[in-house]
Amino acid sequence: MSGGNERSEKSKMLAGELYRAGGPELAADARRAARLIWTLNRLDPDEAERRSALLAELCGFVGDAVVVRPPFTCDYGFNIRLGARTFVNFGCVFLDVVGIEVGSDCQIGPNVQIYTADHPRDPALRRQGLESGRPVRVGDNVWIGGSAILLPGVSIGDDAIIGAGCVVTRDVAAGATVGGNPAAPLPRRP
Repeated sequence: MSGGNERSEKSKMLAGELYRAGGPELAADARRAARLIWTLNRLDPDEAERRSALLAELCGFVGDAVVVRPPFTCDYGFNIRLGARTFVNFGCVFLDVVGIEVGSDCQIGPNVQIYTADHPRDPALRRQGLESGRPVRVGDNVWIGGSAILLPGVSIGDDAIIGAGCVVTRDVAAGATVGGNPAAPLPRRP
């Protein structure tokens, strides 16, 4: 018997707790995002104002002069914050079950994937259909090379460079350059 105090799957998701990716709230949020993304990805390139308006409707926050080139994909959108003058190139995927915060003046290459969605390491919990999320934060003036992957819970410091194709499994310090799989510090070139 339910005591009426059960929290929704959405509230558990947003808190970064174990949750089931279902239920009417999350389904409605996913449909909303899918409709907006479908439209956003099919707009004529000359419809910049409409693209900006749709992006602002999809995301939790979009700063001035943000550019997101289609196709772009995300789970819900409302957990994404994009700082001013940030550029997101073709084919990016942002799995935003919890917050993805991208600072100002960032350059995000094509096919970059940012994941907040995570799954339990315990196979019994996975069999129950449980998952969780850990936020990803990208500082200001960060360059993320094409096809890089940022895993759940990482934080990228201001002015960092993430090499193309690398998988970022740990935090990256401000001003650092990383590359490889898993990403590791590289000497910075002028």
